[in-house]
Amino acid sequence: MTCIGLNSADAQSVGSIYTSTAPKDCRQIGRASELDGSTARACPGKSGLLVLVAEDDLREIVSVGRNRKQAAEEPAAKAWFAPFNWSENTIEWRAVGAKPFAIIQRWHIADNSDPDKQGRPNTKAMLVVTRLPPGPVCHVAYVDAIANPTANELARKAADDSARGFACGKDEVKIIGTRGRAVELATMR
Repeated sequence: MTCIGLNSADAQSVGSIYTSTAPKDCRQIGRASELDGSTARACPGKSGLLVLVAEDDLREIVSVGRNRKQAAEEPAAKAWFAPFNWSENTIEWRAVGAKPFAIIQRWHIADNSDPDKQGRPNTKAMLVVTRLPPGPVCHVAYVDAIANPTANELARKAADDSARGFACGKDEVKIIGTRGRAVELATMR
């Protein structure tokens, strides 16, 4: 197997490790707000990193840092999608050896133009690639999970090829593969 941009020694050591952000596997931060139901939790990550998952007004953010305060200050902690959304509980950590450089997570974005039988919006699935320290933590790429049958492979390639050199705040988030409804919803402003 050959990875573009890596020598063969590095290519053999790039792999995936998985962790959970399920509430049972994390530490609740404070109590849920009685006013709006907003919540936050800190979840164990890899290599001393912590994953912060916060939900407010039926929208989530996921960020990573050495501690909760650092994770909350990263660009990823300010990356909200306009439609209601939520992330799945499994995080895929892309790593060279034991050193992670990106995470991949499946998100569900509400599509108000596609209601279910009860009138609630159906959701569209998308993979989000996020770069990790050193440097800022931010979204690097979006892959529409429905429009791309090989979405997981596309997200891994985007992480491996782009995450480490991505300049948060300067580089534009890449749309990888076929642009589907989930990516369209996620990039609405």
